[in-house]
Amino acid sequence: MKNFSVAKSRRLRSTPYTSRIEKQGVTAYTTYNHMLLPAAFGSLEESYHHLKKNVQIWDVAGERQVEISGQDSAKLVQLMTCRDLSKSKIGRCYYCPIIDDNAGIINDPVVLKLSEDRWWISIADSDVILFAKGLAIGNNFDVEISEPNVDIMAVQGPKSFGLMEKVFGEKIKQLKFFGFDFYDFKGTKHLIARSGWSKQGGYEIYVENTESGLELYDHLFEIGGEFDVKPGCPNLIERIESGLLSYGNDMDMFDNPLECGFDKYVNLETDVNFLGKEKLKKIKSDGIKRKLVGLIIDTNEISLTKSLKVKDDKDNIIGELRSACFSPHFNKVIGIAMINKPFWSLSQSIKIEINSKMCDGKVCDLPFI
Repeated sequence: MKNFSVAKSRRLRSTPYTSRIEKQGVTAYTTYNHMLLPAAFGSLEESYHHLKKNVQIWDVAGERQVEISGQDSAKLVQLMTCRDLSKSKIGRCYYCPIIDDNAGIINDPVVLKLSEDRWWISIADSDVILFAKGLAIGNNFDVEISEPNVDIMAVQGPKSFGLMEKVFGEKIKQLKFFGFDFYDFKGTKHLIARSGWSKQGGYEIYVENTESGLELYDHLFEIGGEFDVKPGCPNLIERIESGLLSYGNDMDMFDNPLECGFDKYVNLETDVNFLGKEKLKKIKSDGIKRKLVGLIIDTNEISLTKSLKVKDDKDNIIGELRSACFSPHFNKVIGIAMINKPFWSLSQSIKIEINSKMCDGKVCDLPFI
């Protein structure tokens, strides 16, 4: 597929790391929260194999923060998500689907509780800040809402723990999954969370001091030779195999959390108040009519830029394929699809037209691996 250049502008912002990654050989960009997000450094498959064995540094500054602070900050954050945060703790990250009054998913961020009256919502690709401002104004909440100058770099892969220990000492390895704390680098404190958009393990560094962040970025490469450190980015193959959902690709505001398998993040039996609660209660009572599942397809090539219709053996449309890639692990194309009831049962046979060719496949569980 032919690649085209991306025209940079104030509306489509570069990141502090853009000059670094362009010297390091980035070959493709996508956009994320009105910013450039690296999409490839050469071969997607080679990067996939490297990520699963070694360590990569990612420019994920497009993962913006919506900061909510003030007396009513906890009320506003809770109003936005169907996950009960009443017992949330400072120093923890929480995966929190944000929904509207119709239970449609607005975003699926990670929420960081910085203090009792200060929160960061680390967002996927949609304008959550506008949603938050509208709710705050409509409810007359005493809050301040802003996008702080925070540019995340991620350190991902099984060797990320050794590399980070070399910089921050053994204590960084004691950080629990989805926990965060502040760690010193040459006199500057950086918020670091044990998190990231891969299942290979690693950290996300929330850089507020750009000068120190760039020095840290360079330092990780300077000392990372023994870990075979390379620049990278979220990997399509690894994230689909791992069942990591992508907002705007696998789901959007026309899907609800129960259809997307987020049942454990939907707390309907508590007293907390959130948008869409009654709607979700009805959906749960009636039962969902479709859900996200995995597909394994008998072909070895696909380039997906739009949803593809999924059919059964009788040529009836039973859903749509939303994300897909060739998987070296299965030596076939795998994908994430929204499939109608009752066709989501495991090993359900499906057909799908790819590159003008009808291909067979079957339904499977998520994650694939």
